[in-house]
Order: sequence, then C-alpha cells, then structure tokens
Amino acid sequence: MYVDELRDYCLAKPFVEETTPFGPDNLVFKVHGKVFLICNIYSTPLEFNVKCEPEKAIELRETYSSVQPGYHMNKKHWNTISCDGSANDATIQQWIDHSYDLVFESLPRKTKEIVL
Repeated sequence: MYVDELRDYCLAKPFVEETTPFGPDNLVFKVHGKVFLICNIYSTPLEFNVKCEPEKAIELRETYSSVQPGYHMNKKHWNTISCDGSANDATIQQWIDHSYDLVFESLPRKTKEIVL
C-alpha cells in the first residue's frame, strides 16, 4: 500500500477529515475530531499508527512482523503498521477499519445520533 492509496481509503470513510497538526510530513485522519490513523508520508516502507483493542493488538504483534507497538503512542491501544509486504492490502484495510470503528464507537451518543 502506498500513501496515496492509504489517504484515499481513509478519506472515503464517512465523516473523516485529514489534518496536519504535526507538520506537513504527517497526515492525521480523524472521525469527528478524534484520531484513528497517523502516517508519516515519507516513511519507507509506508508506516502508520492505528488504534486497536488491547488483546487484538497483542495477537497481531505476535502474528505479523509488520505490526509493532505504536511508535510515540500508548502501546496498549495503538499499533504501528509497516507496509512491507508481509500483510496484504485487504488485511491492512481491515486494521484501518478496526481503528475507525473503535474511534467512532467511542464518540458521544449525541454525536453518533446526529451522523446516523
């Protein structure tokens, strides 16, 4: 997966905005103001951080060499994914979806009612 594919995939999700609070080299994708993915556009191979349920995070780290504890993030709840070819794009998209869903579900009920 390349950065333009990652960007397009994230922006296709409902209520997602792209921001650059850490400078122009780092894309931050948010759903209703809450971060679900952070990516440095110049990392080679492409790497990004996504939120993950703690038990699933451990399982993924033990199963995939491309999944590590979240760099500069809470390691219990965030993974760093390296797009090094050891996981296919469909699997990577599932991890992005999981992160998005976790963050969306954590939104206040009133916010979710407005958008649904």
